Amino acid sequence: MLEHLGFDPTAESVYRLLLTRRDLSTEDIAGLLGISAEDACSAIQHLVDLTLLRASVANPGELRPVHPDLAAELLLERQRAVLLRQQQAFAESQLASARLAAEYARLSLDAEPYQVETLQGIDAIQSRLEHLARNVERECLSLMPGGAQSARSLAASRPLDESMLSRGVAVLTVYLDSVRNDPATWEYSHWLSAMGGEVRTVPVLPLRMVMFDRDTVMVPLDPDNTRRGAVLLHGSGFVTAMGALFDQVWSAATPIAELIPRPRDARITAQERELLCLLTTGATDEVAARKLGLSVRTVRRMMADLTDRLGARSRFETGVRAAQQGWLNCDC
Repeated sequence: MLEHLGFDPTAESVYRLLLTRRDLSTEDIAGLLGISAEDACSAIQHLVDLTLLRASVANPGELRPVHPDLAAELLLERQRAVLLRQQQAFAESQLASARLAAEYARLSLDAEPYQVETLQGIDAIQSRLEHLARNVERECLSLMPGGAQSARSLAASRPLDESMLSRGVAVLTVYLDSVRNDPATWEYSHWLSAMGGEVRTVPVLPLRMVMFDRDTVMVPLDPDNTRRGAVLLHGSGFVTAMGALFDQVWSAATPIAELIPRPRDARITAQERELLCLLTTGATDEVAARKLGLSVRTVRRMMADLTDRLGARSRFETGVRAAQQGWLNCDC
């Protein structure tokens, strides 16, 4: 029952027994619970390590169980420390990944000077996209984070998508689930589907990218400000990796025409699960909103709803209870 808090079932049974019977020996505990004396001894030691069993003042040499209210507080605090360590490890991993990506980009520029093209500004990006769309032969694959797409972006995309589809090019696009609440992006997605394209959605996307014929990929110079410019890579190992990433995202995405499934046993949507995972790993409301393509107000409303549904009194307790429910099946 309390395994998510580091409390194994045997130790929990011993603790519950000692709350009602404090005069039991290790052998008595083993006999009453139907376990070996060795397992009973290990469970008692585990309870001591968790500070749920403490030395008795009245009877020196004996152990007493702490009150259940204090036990819950101690277990939650211990779990909080674990989560904080995970957050720190995640942040360190992010930093290491960023450094690796930067080093790879530098090496790519040094080793393949004719394979990388830097585009400065939105006009340069649009001009290059128009050229690539005219020359693509087989497929155009896109990951589009940021939630609702701007009217300007949709207007610029329509003639390019229409031209590619008219030539039999496969156009596959992945948006965030949140676009289902934006009339303009929703309408554009259905227009694209009616024209022969395919559109799917996911709760969160790793980055923005557009790939042509799995030979050329465009990614932003700054993921937080795509207007600054983009990098265009041709025929490199990085392009192959981006193709594999797209395939992975696509296989897990939900077609735009379908309702987003809600797991029958979890009472939580994929978008809500991603929100919990983001906040568990230390993301702020603002960062979570940007990654999910939602407003900060919507993120806070969703979090308040989750807190209420779990009967929690704080965000930390919400995270703990979500873990107990098995809702955090993510790479947190």
